[in-house]
Amino acid sequence: MILSTTYMFAQVNNESINQEPRFSIRGSVIESDTRNPISNVNIEVNGGAYTTTNYAGDFRIEVKKGDELIIRHKDFETVYYTILSNERITVEVEPNKKEIEYKQKKFSRSNPNQFKSLIDSAETHLKKDAKRSIQFIELALARSHSVKENAEAYEVLGDIYMFWKQYDLAVSNYRVSDQNMKTNVVKLKLATAYKQNNNYQESIATYKEINKRTLSNWQLVQLHEGIGDVYLLTQNYQLSIDNYQKGLVVAQKHLITPKITDLNSKIAQAYNAKGEAQKAEGYFNKSMKLASTQNKKRAIEEKIKVADFQSDHSNYSSEIALRKQALEDINDFENDSVLDNESALTSQKQNYKIGNAFALQKDYQNAIPYLEKSIAEADSKEDLTVQKDATRRLSEIYRDAGQFDKALIAYQSYVDLVDKLYSKKEQEISQAARFSKDIVNKQNRILSLESDRALTESQFQLTTEEAKRQKLIIYSLIGGVLLLLVTALLMFKYIKQQRLANNLLALKSLRSQMNPHFIFNALNSVNSFIASNDERTANKYLTDFSLLMRAVLENSEEDFIPLEKEIELLELYTKLEHFRFQDKFDYHINIDENINVQDFVIPPMLLQPYIENAVWHGLRYKKSKGHLEIGITQTESDEIKITITDDGIGRQKSKALKTKHQQKQKSKGMGNIKKRVSILNEMYKDRVDVFVDDFKEEEDTGTRVVVTLKKD
Repeated sequence: MILSTTYMFAQVNNESINQEPRFSIRGSVIESDTRNPISNVNIEVNGGAYTTTNYAGDFRIEVKKGDELIIRHKDFETVYYTILSNERITVEVEPNKKEIEYKQKKFSRSNPNQFKSLIDSAETHLKKDAKRSIQFIELALARSHSVKENAEAYEVLGDIYMFWKQYDLAVSNYRVSDQNMKTNVVKLKLATAYKQNNNYQESIATYKEINKRTLSNWQLVQLHEGIGDVYLLTQNYQLSIDNYQKGLVVAQKHLITPKITDLNSKIAQAYNAKGEAQKAEGYFNKSMKLASTQNKKRAIEEKIKVADFQSDHSNYSSEIALRKQALEDINDFENDSVLDNESALTSQKQNYKIGNAFALQKDYQNAIPYLEKSIAEADSKEDLTVQKDATRRLSEIYRDAGQFDKALIAYQSYVDLVDKLYSKKEQEISQAARFSKDIVNKQNRILSLESDRALTESQFQLTTEEAKRQKLIIYSLIGGVLLLLVTALLMFKYIKQQRLANNLLALKSLRSQMNPHFIFNALNSVNSFIASNDERTANKYLTDFSLLMRAVLENSEEDFIPLEKEIELLELYTKLEHFRFQDKFDYHINIDENINVQDFVIPPMLLQPYIENAVWHGLRYKKSKGHLEIGITQTESDEIKITITDDGIGRQKSKALKTKHQQKQKSKGMGNIKKRVSILNEMYKDRVDVFVDDFKEEEDTGTRVVVTLKKD
């Protein structure tokens, strides 16, 4: 009884945490130059409230922390703003018409130094504002008067796309730059862009095209290092080591210290990947010693690389010692610099890895403080990923240590963090898609301007040289068509890649949201057995429960698993539920003997929520003992049907018994399944179909779920 009360308190407390408080914010929208207010501006919360500005440009809207405010109007570009607090917001905008007039006035053709100024501006904004940087390139190309200037503009445009990880667009622009003017700098950048875009053979071919005699010593090291990187990615480890060694010889001969450190480290990584750990350790010791003579950041990076190497080889004591040294350096380094959460050097990541290393040694007493510190630091820095991982590890340690109450509390926190991270990832996907769309549009505009300029120049030549004009028009038209075809191909390829990446990220997030009710209730059952001194039953139940959790974790990264594995998982899950509710239902799992289950695959954990609903919302409330039937039959040569039938109280009665919170949880679980099925059918062309209906027309109507699977 005490355990049940504790669990209910944890549920209520957890629910209150998930409900972010809402508040009202005020703001105004004005023109940046005249300070005049703008009325009738559309103000919308992403998926929430909506309002407009009044005649004075003011607005008021209800939001919560983390919401995205979308500010739209026909006279300026859409503005996106993330709510951090209830501060008053002032949005300064520059209308499109005035912006165009300003640019035309400031960047007139009468200024001969305009091109260089625009390129400098593009490079200044390269790492801060991609769209603005690209706008400067667009203006520079409009004022370019030579092949050399064209090459320089497209090179900087390639640099912009490389920094913002749009590698296919970077390849395209470096190629255009190289076509305008051949330089070793652009060739090296093009080879690197090919590598980043996974065009490994093209990357190697580009490196080999470069005449080594024309390279500076630094560029020669870059070339050997780049080839080594490609061979390492393609798992050709010996060729990778050979090229790193060649680069190291040049770097040592000409005292290029940073590259000496980098190449020793990369040789170590290649030997480690090749399986020669002893040689790898020797080179890592060299690189770590060399890095200590350079700046503090480089020294920290190398210590962490070596610590990761020690971790891979289960040398946890050495790993812990290195990470503690790195932590001391990071604390000093953070006093002068701000580290992004994506960096491997953050203190929360290192504290988490130290705690994990102690846990792998079964030293839970030392592991717990480091994990708790990692969680606190990650919380203060809003690093949800590390906070989630550290909280989950802490829950596992408490479980292994037999502290099930603390394990339950930690796991509840982990579930909350998974939900928050999922919401954050959804926003990031939306923002990334929007950013990619803007980038592609600007690239298309640049290509269109180039086509327009080519046609204009052709028309100008027409008035002076009739015969020459006809050839130029023909060549320009052919070039324009080819350019448009290349642009369309690049757009199609990019959009397809982006859609696939978005679907994969969404699937990963949805798979991570397993309904925690069964886990919490299972842990309570174990506690009940322990409290009643029924150690044998508790051990048996916990063993089966551990097998189920291991199977769930093993399958969590896959879109589809063999049907045979899913059946084993269902048998184990149904056995555990029946063990807890033996007085409520019996069950049978019937598999048609003619079905070859090895021929079919199924999304993992697709059937479990329907069985959970049948037990918890149908059979559990039945007055008499119920029955659960799971049947698998083959209807066609390439199709099977999985039927889950219960004679419980039915969906309508179950819905009437639920609280608002329970209805919300159920809706969320079913919504998760619908989203997964929808995404998988989009990616794999309608392989899964789910149908839910009442089982019979009686007082206890029961429920029937029919899942149809098709082969590849």
